Amino acid sequence: MEFIIGCIIVLCLGAAFEYRIRRPDYFILYEAQKGLAVRKGLFYPRHFSLPLKRTTHSFQLTVDATAKGNIDIKVKLAVTVGASMAHLAELVRVGGWSTEAVAHAAKELETILQGFVKGFTEQLEIEELSSQKIHEYLHEKVPASKAAMGIEVISLAILSFEPVNPQISEALKQQEQARILEQTEVLTQKARIVGTKVKLEADEEIALLENQLELKRYDLKKSRMERESQLNDMRVNDELKRNRKRLEFDKEELAMLKSSPELLMLTPQAARLAEASQGLKNARTVVSLSPQDAAHGSELFAMFQNILQTALSTYRGSRDKKQSK
Repeated sequence: MEFIIGCIIVLCLGAAFEYRIRRPDYFILYEAQKGLAVRKGLFYPRHFSLPLKRTTHSFQLTVDATAKGNIDIKVKLAVTVGASMAHLAELVRVGGWSTEAVAHAAKELETILQGFVKGFTEQLEIEELSSQKIHEYLHEKVPASKAAMGIEVISLAILSFEPVNPQISEALKQQEQARILEQTEVLTQKARIVGTKVKLEADEEIALLENQLELKRYDLKKSRMERESQLNDMRVNDELKRNRKRLEFDKEELAMLKSSPELLMLTPQAARLAEASQGLKNARTVVSLSPQDAAHGSELFAMFQNILQTALSTYRGSRDKKQSK
């Protein structure tokens, strides 16, 4: 009984010594029949497993390279890598069976990056090189390291790119400043040109609108004058109609007086003459004709004068006969 208890205690101690609890930021590798695999359980045997961190590994790299013409330059890189779950066998092959396999593989990646940078910069002139061009070149080359080294490049940035010789660096800065100033001046002049074009277009549109406004005003004035002219024509036509009617009435009246001269005595002028002749025996009667009465025409006036003379002659003859008797 004591032997069994002792065996159990030894087994428990052995299990406590051999097995570990998996931490959330680790994944556990072990060797399976088809290669390496990942343990999914909470406990794992430490002598038959390899714990690897899930966290990323970052490093900075300074590359001493040369441009075309044997001009020394320095390129500083910042790289962040992590384990590639699809290429764990390559990771162990490059980094070894160690918890620092990702860091070891990153060291190998540094060497590869140095070769990429040096090989690219040697092909171009110093004026043709830039951080953007180096970054684009490395961005094309680095993804191959995932399958070859078992690590995945999460980020890659060019921190700086400059010639080692300060005079060359200053010359490049001046050249870049001149280029920027030139571009700025070009943009400024283009902006002035665009502003002038916009102003001209605005002036043309304003002039066109003002012209359209003047035309509308002219049309309104023309239509108003036409209406006034029509009204004046209507007034003149009405006046002409009234004058024609008055003239026709005068003609009818004149014709009636011609046909019956005795009707002339019934006119207001004849009545006034008769009253004057009865009141004043020896006075001469003055008959005034208004402009409207005179407008009957000279013929009517002459006829009226003849009748008056005949009437006066008759009156005087009868008076003289009475006096002689």
